[in-house]
Amino acid sequence: MPYLSKIALNPRRRTTVSLLSSPHRLHAAVLAGLAVQPVTERVLWRLENNTPYRAEVLVLTESRPSWAHLIDDAGWPGADGAAPLIADYTPLLERIVRGREFGFRLTANPVQSVPRPIRPSEEQAARLKEEADHGNRHRGFRVAHRTVEQQLTWLLRRSERHGFTIPDATATPPGPGLQADDDEPEALAPSAGPAVAIVSRDILRFTKHKAGPRITLSTATFEGRLRVTDPDALRSALLGGIGPAKGYGQGLLTLAPLRTAGKADHG
Repeated sequence: MPYLSKIALNPRRRTTVSLLSSPHRLHAAVLAGLAVQPVTERVLWRLENNTPYRAEVLVLTESRPSWAHLIDDAGWPGADGAAPLIADYTPLLERIVRGREFGFRLTANPVQSVPRPIRPSEEQAARLKEEADHGNRHRGFRVAHRTVEQQLTWLLRRSERHGFTIPDATATPPGPGLQADDDEPEALAPSAGPAVAIVSRDILRFTKHKAGPRITLSTATFEGRLRVTDPDALRSALLGGIGPAKGYGQGLLTLAPLRTAGKADHG
């Protein structure tokens, strides 16, 4: 039975600062919330927000977790509103049917595969040298999509395989005096693209170990509206994530009911 958790952290505590500065350390802290060790189940997580006053982490697990260690070390032990929220994810999965629409949020690491990067990172340069020294067969490299257009295209091209499409956004009618003439009906007609936007972008830089190579991730957070085309494929995407770098807080797709007013809570 899958569970979705929301954990509130206190950004002013020393342990929290350390966790938030490294996806590698935060991932290890998340895995420590599961009783069966070493962890073999799929675990997805996402830093939902990060302000000077409050940070929240969403975590999707296959087994019921315990977040007592995170609250004790990095949260507000005993404070009102400090208890983590842990919800059974099954009811949401059962509401996924073909044709239904949801609001969605996804933080991902949009990448493409290339034979050789133009400007290799430290890790990529080390791999190229190792392959050259040992005569190993060359494998492709994952290179980040950097522009908003590239990142949006990356998501749109993957939506069908993950069981959904992103419908067109509702166009806003032109204001008075801007209506198209009868002879040119499309001249000033509003153009509505896909109902998705990138609401934040970031570049994460960290190392797994002090002496290890630096890891760089280019991330994008998408928000929008999707329509279910293949319920089973979408359930797989929800439970398995989308894209690479899942251990570093990428790939967790969350859904929310569509509402006419206000902002939906994703889960």
